[in-house]
This record gives sequence, C-alpha cells and structure tokens, in this order.
Amino acid sequence: MVAQESFPALGTTAIVCVSDTALLNEATQLLHSVIDDIDRSCSRFRDDSDLSRVNARPGETTPISDALYQALEVALDAARITDGILDPTVGSALRTAGYDQSFATIAAAGPRPGAPEPSEVPGWQQVRLDPTNRTVTTSEDMQLDLGATAKAFTADRAATRIHDALGIDVLISLGGDIRVFGAPAEGWPILIADDHRAPLDSPGPVISIHRGGLTTSSTSVRRWAMGGNEMHHLIDPRTGTSANSPWKTVSAVGATCVAANTATSTAIILGYDAPKWLEERGIPARLVSADEQITYTCGWPEDRS
Repeated sequence: MVAQESFPALGTTAIVCVSDTALLNEATQLLHSVIDDIDRSCSRFRDDSDLSRVNARPGETTPISDALYQALEVALDAARITDGILDPTVGSALRTAGYDQSFATIAAAGPRPGAPEPSEVPGWQQVRLDPTNRTVTTSEDMQLDLGATAKAFTADRAATRIHDALGIDVLISLGGDIRVFGAPAEGWPILIADDHRAPLDSPGPVISIHRGGLTTSSTSVRRWAMGGNEMHHLIDPRTGTSANSPWKTVSAVGATCVAANTATSTAIILGYDAPKWLEERGIPARLVSADEQITYTCGWPEDRS
C-alpha cells in the first residue's frame, strides 16, 4: 500500500511516497536529512551556507562540503551538456533582475521599483573545482547560483538514499522535480500542471512513470514585477536577464531528475529552438506556449481530450 508525507522545504513542497506504509516515517526522516544537508550547503539565501561563503569570497579558493562539491559538479556538467545555456554563474544576474531574496519574501512584498538591467554572466568555464582538496575557485566578478539544478539533485540524492537504505519503491517530489526509484505495477501517476501544488484531480494530463526523473519547469508561478516588467527565475546567460521565451511550461523525462530538469530549463531558455534541441537529443517532452498551444517531442503522449 502506498503511503505519503509532505512538508515545506527549499521554498517549495517536499513529498515522499513509499510502497511500504510501515517505513514512511523512516523515509521521511531520510528525506529531511538530505534536504537539510543541501540547504546548509547550497542555499543562496542562508548567510551561513557554504555557497554564501563562496559568494562572499569572489576570486578566491574556498574549501567546501562534499554536498556543495557534488552539487557544483552536477551544475557544471549541465552547463557543458547545454553549451552554457544552463549556467551556474548567473547569481549576479538574478540579483539584478530582482531575485535577491527568497521567493516567498519577494511575493509578499509585491511589485518592486527600479528598472532591471541586463547583467554580464561570467561563464561556467571560469569555475575551478579541485577534487583533491575539495575546493572551488571563482573569478573576481562571479556569484554562483544553483537554483537551476539543486532541487533536482536533491530529489535524485534522496530517492537513491531511501531506496538503498530501506529497499522500497519511492517517489520524491520537490516542486516540479520528481525522481522515482522503483514503482507500483501501474507506475506512479503524475499530473502535468503549471503549478506543482495542483491536486491530482485538477484539470490536465496525467502520465505514469516507473523509473527515472520527470520535471516540469514553468515561468508562470515564480514570477515578480520589477519596474513594470515581468521577471522570472530562468536567466538567459546570452542576455543576462530573464529568458524571453514563448514557453510557459515545459515537461520532460530523463534517466535522472537532473537530466529531466536540465532539459526543461534549457528548453525554456532556448525558446523557439527548443523542440529541435530536444528532438536531436531524443528527449520526450511537452511544451506549452503562452497561448496554450502544445508541442510534443520524441513520443511524449498527446493529451487526451
């Protein structure tokens, strides 16, 4: 019998679903442990995090925790795979665009004054990781942000740890980032929606997954107004500001949650070039435009009317 627990975490909702009700509490505690480790290491909004220490010392070499080291490896790998479209050195650009506090604080404050200006993105190639000494070196003008990959990395890490420790089928969801490790015979039902908080019986297609990751990235929810401009959290490193994209929502599957998330975030930033990019890489995806037109790639099942 499937059992589920949820709680607020990382600015979103964390959900753990397991195939053994008796092990739900243990699975939940393991998820809390993984999330706490990532938050202490990778949060841009905690002054005491490893990432904040690195950003406070631009141009220097800083010892970091294993969690931040691994999260940076994932972020830099995503940058390589996408030819720099998904770049972890967009921290300054995000701040300039108005994302300088947690999103909950920004949303509560309402429209922000001031006109956003494009900010130069230093480029992921300037980040240096030392695997022997477990350090990172950044350039003098660099601020790191792992928002594009960190939640997906956390979902992968938590699902793997729970499965290995407890030997059960598990689904982890962190907002729009989902990772499963094992599944019921009929698979895990997932509602594809703009907002991850939508209940399963809300309007929208439902698909079942048995393995790997599924991510939905959206510019509809995490938005704010600044100087009369609509901003969102996905920065195009080519322009240094929020991506001007025709897609409001992109969903994709992958071998891991990081792989799926890399595809969806990149697709939104790429804009009209996204379907070709996804097709060339054999990635099943569903792209929804601002006017509700839907594009499918690589066998993603079409919505039923």
